[in-house]
Amino acid sequence: MPEGEQESPRLLSASLSSASYLVLLQLFSRICTFILNQILVRLASPQTFGTASIQFELLLSTILFLSREGVRNAVLRSAPGKASQGQLVTNISLLPVVFGIPASCIFSIIYITTSPAATRSQPYFVPSVATYAVAAAIELASEPLYIRAQNDFRFDVRVRAEGIAVFTKSTVTFLVLALGRPEWALLAFAAGQAGYGLATLGIFLIAYGVREHYNFQKVIITNKENKQTTTFDPELLRLARAMTVQSFVKHFLTEGDKFLVSWLSPLEDQGGYAIASNYGSLVARIVFQPIEETSRVFFSKAFALAKDGGEDAHNALQTAGSLLMTLLLASMHLFLLLATFAPPYLPLAMSIFLPQRYLATSAPKILGAYIYYIPIMAFNGILEAFFASACTPADLRKQSTMMAAATAGFVATSVMFSRGLDMGDVGLIWANICNLGARALYAWTFARGYFTKSGFPRAVVPSLAMPPAHVLSVFAVAASVTRWSAHRNADAPLSIMAQKAHLSTGVVCVFACIAACFIFQRARLAEMTRALRSR
Repeated sequence: MPEGEQESPRLLSASLSSASYLVLLQLFSRICTFILNQILVRLASPQTFGTASIQFELLLSTILFLSREGVRNAVLRSAPGKASQGQLVTNISLLPVVFGIPASCIFSIIYITTSPAATRSQPYFVPSVATYAVAAAIELASEPLYIRAQNDFRFDVRVRAEGIAVFTKSTVTFLVLALGRPEWALLAFAAGQAGYGLATLGIFLIAYGVREHYNFQKVIITNKENKQTTTFDPELLRLARAMTVQSFVKHFLTEGDKFLVSWLSPLEDQGGYAIASNYGSLVARIVFQPIEETSRVFFSKAFALAKDGGEDAHNALQTAGSLLMTLLLASMHLFLLLATFAPPYLPLAMSIFLPQRYLATSAPKILGAYIYYIPIMAFNGILEAFFASACTPADLRKQSTMMAAATAGFVATSVMFSRGLDMGDVGLIWANICNLGARALYAWTFARGYFTKSGFPRAVVPSLAMPPAHVLSVFAVAASVTRWSAHRNADAPLSIMAQKAHLSTGVVCVFACIAACFIFQRARLAEMTRALRSR
């Protein structure tokens, strides 16, 4: 097989390998976070936990997302295997450092000056915010090396860096909180985040070093008989600028619930919202966040490869369509599992993992809404990863118009659900579900149009993302049985021993659903396995 025709399979192989790396990373990261949260909710008050996990994390994500997201997505579009792109990618990867470090100072000052008096009055509030700003700057300093590892498919370096960073953050936060004075609570979270940034930067520096990664260098590009000296690839720079501008709207839509919670809700309710969000998104972050990230890498490189045309482009598009529908089918199974089993077993889980003082907050209702929020996050993440990989600047401008409408819709539905229908903080989750659903539908429409124009009109169709009727029937029966079991055991205490009959019913139903998936979808599973092995 010619070298060009082998490139798409190599990309898929590297992407699958990266997915396994990142799933292991997220598993380790979420286990550490889960254990840390179990400890922290018993050591820190809901007010402190809400400030750190909602407001400080929102400040950090705002600095990082707006500084680097556009550049990250743009450089993935650089053509694989072209040495001339190397220094141009390095140059553009320095932009998050150049603009992000001043941004961390500006956003921190804005946050301090606009925070309510109840928030500012907490001990060591300003030093804690300053420490978070420094932590963001340190993490941004590792961005050129992160992008290098991403483009080299060196996911082992990223896994090592983030794994050690998560362990460092958990250890430092716990030690300061457990051994320090009570008024150091906010500083404990800030010190943990600083440890995360230092560990991340340190591991990347060990892997790649400083040389040639932190200097802007001119590059001479030869185009036919013309030579041009430039610092940035014009196409990548335009794309990075467009994606960065759009990231302002996208960030508000992604984190809009936290913005509104931090402004509207008391600090103790912010703590309940934070713990519910951390627990509620556990499954999505362990499995679907790595899949979203690696699919973005694969789609970006595959479509860059497809620009060359020929048989290689045909193979890349065919593989991309197959992968997209496989991921959407997996998301549909996640939705079925959560909708079937989470509602009848959520009260028992909350009684085990949530301290009594958090049961009095909005956490229980928020966790109930997360049952439907998690699958929507998975669908939207995969579809927007495809969109970000295949779109042109013109497509981005169209999506920005849709994002502006989605922003207005999110604010309107948030007010309607939270205030008009008196749903409180849980109304923000349902507003987010509507918002993500609209965004996912837009990206799905784009994907269908993209493959139709490329000559693959049947590559993206709803039926390929739906399990067969027999599987849906088994899930429906399981949902009825588990809810009947929950009603039958409603008067029993919320403990494992008292609810053992209810738990046993759930275990049997879970195995029945999994068995149905394998039995009635074995032909498709075999087809997908053969396709992956052949590549």
